[in-house]
Amino acid sequence: MALALRARRSSARAKTHLHEERPPFECVALLLQGGGALGAYQAGVYQALAEANLHPDWVAGISIGGINSAIIAGNAPGRRADALSRFWERIITNPLWAPSMIEALYSHGDVARSVANQFRAGFAAAFGVRGFFSPRSVSPWLQPAGAQEATSYYDTSSMKTTLERFIDFDRINSGEMRFSVGAVNVATGNFVYFDNSTHTIGPEHVMASAALPPGFPAIEIEGSWYWDGGLVSNTPLQWVLESEPRMDTLAFQVDLWSARGLLPRSMTEVLTRQKEIQYSSRTRANSDRFRQYQKTCNALSELLEMVPDELRKTPEYNFLRPIAERKVYNLVQLIYRSRQYESGSKDFEFSRASMEEHLRAGYHDTVRTLRHPEVLQRPRSAEGVFTFDLAVNGRE
Repeated sequence: MALALRARRSSARAKTHLHEERPPFECVALLLQGGGALGAYQAGVYQALAEANLHPDWVAGISIGGINSAIIAGNAPGRRADALSRFWERIITNPLWAPSMIEALYSHGDVARSVANQFRAGFAAAFGVRGFFSPRSVSPWLQPAGAQEATSYYDTSSMKTTLERFIDFDRINSGEMRFSVGAVNVATGNFVYFDNSTHTIGPEHVMASAALPPGFPAIEIEGSWYWDGGLVSNTPLQWVLESEPRMDTLAFQVDLWSARGLLPRSMTEVLTRQKEIQYSSRTRANSDRFRQYQKTCNALSELLEMVPDELRKTPEYNFLRPIAERKVYNLVQLIYRSRQYESGSKDFEFSRASMEEHLRAGYHDTVRTLRHPEVLQRPRSAEGVFTFDLAVNGRE
């Protein structure tokens, strides 16, 4: 996979997605959704962003998006794309029997490819993924209540070793780049963000964000136990956009599940569509809500300009002033569009063919998006928000 990346990189140097100057924003943010094996799409997105000299000031993620975020924040700028590629190379599954027969199915149409994908997903479910998770030798149903082995189907201890291999946590905690991962407190149900501006980040924080039950066990941090943040919200969009102090922000929102889709025609498609809706986290609805929030902030800003001088020293005025500060936001949405042959198991189908396919899709979607100059320009609308989605706004 790494060799294929290098070939694509050299062939794309002359394309217009390359930029030399930093866009006119205070913050470039990269927001990565959860989606298991689909996360290779995000590695392709970052590859194209790095080529375009668009290095994020802030990375935030959920689940596999949190892992990709940690790899980006935990490596030097010139090594991030390669570290992502090596991580995905590491966790590719490779059945030891009949690999040529399975690979041969890839060239025989969507139905055959669907069969091959199901086989690969079944292999991952049965035998685990190297350096990521492995099935428990004894079923959790046979374990004594209270034991951690009784609460999940897989052991994720190998994930810690893999994270430490690809991530420099000292670099993350240096504050060179802001880093956030979302998780859910199992006892309270509260959604929390582990952020290097407030926490000392370690492997356990990243693992907590990716601890999706009942497959993976909860992770203990400072006496509390945490599950995958995708249980509550699978996107860090709101966390980044509504954090203070407000900043002019160019945000690349990378989703692995599309909220839009076709009416299911079978139970398999029903299960796939259910998962897409559940984990898409209504990105467009959140974007629309933020647009309204921006209008409110701008109206409040105009109102505060009319406040008499004698009221400007009141606690109420000082509380509202930071909220009313005028800022602009570009929300660039990059959404993985599933192929017809991909099913509800696509998030745990870790074959090389699918990983490379997802990576290429992320890379080329980003290249096509960056060819539109308005993506990197400050918005001119009254509310100060510009939203771009290649599927809706794209033109070649």
